[in-house]
Amino acid sequence: MRTSSRTAARAVAGAALLAVWLPCWPQAPGAAPKPDDCVGRQRRETSHEAGCYSLNYDGAKRTLRLYIPKGRDAPLPLVVVLHGGGGDGGGMEWLTRRGFNRIADRDGAIIVYPDGIEHGWNDGRSSIRSQAAAKVDDLGFLASLPRSLATLHPIDAARVYVTGISNGGEMSYRLACDAAAVFAAAAPVAANLSQELAPVCHPSRPVPLLIMNGTEDPIMPWKGGVVRVLWMARGSVLSTEDTVARWLTLDHCGALDPQPLIEAVPADGTSVAPRSARCGEDGELLLEEIRGGGHSWPRGEPYLGRAIIGRVSQALDANETIWAFFRRHSRQ
Repeated sequence: MRTSSRTAARAVAGAALLAVWLPCWPQAPGAAPKPDDCVGRQRRETSHEAGCYSLNYDGAKRTLRLYIPKGRDAPLPLVVVLHGGGGDGGGMEWLTRRGFNRIADRDGAIIVYPDGIEHGWNDGRSSIRSQAAAKVDDLGFLASLPRSLATLHPIDAARVYVTGISNGGEMSYRLACDAAAVFAAAAPVAANLSQELAPVCHPSRPVPLLIMNGTEDPIMPWKGGVVRVLWMARGSVLSTEDTVARWLTLDHCGALDPQPLIEAVPADGTSVAPRSARCGEDGELLLEEIRGGGHSWPRGEPYLGRAIIGRVSQALDANETIWAFFRRHSRQ
């Protein structure tokens, strides 16, 4: 009974949120972000190119890093890039080796690296840190972020995307589930659907999804179960195969077809076995199975030792793969 009431409350809250602001955000921008001095967020400062901004949301100061390419006046797509638990937006810019910034320069896009409260996201798992207990509204914050950023540069509302790693990947699933009217596509990395989110996930439209997981991830188990960061349990997740199966159903997809294997050159103990399916409303599900890969961003920075996170695969460029997937999809 408790699960049923929680599910109903979640559905009502999500519907109310979307009904109130989604039809009008391109015409009625939200609170304008203001330049911020990044005090207390100096980690790896030399690697940062994105500017620091802050805004008020739900009575709290929210901070972010923002990269807008020069010389672009037309509305641009927006890519929201979410850090993992314990990280921040600046760390995510570093982790991805500023690859999304280079994509923005080349193809025209706005990249935002938001900061989670207490370095985490309320992705719906009740057991992680204090976000869920404190009822931090990350769903509302991230779903309203495009209209706030539109006060700084025009944004193409049909091409707003989200990606993230680990806790940021879990939050990407939640946004695909509960804010499908905002995000055209999502790309969770090193993340499976949580056992709490899976049964209550009902997107308002088929959301194209790219899943990029390592088969030897020591933190986010490929075969599902308890997520563990060292000695800390971080909730339970479905297996990657069950996550894929759930999304195939949600998006009304056809069969999942294997694509050519990608080997790392030079060999690094990993390879990529892609599988893809066509889905309803010109949607797509793409699984990038990183065989031998760990809890990492392919071709990204090895943010912790291999004993903790496993291998960082060089077989695939995560930034370019995710962007190519996003470019194939826009919200109708």
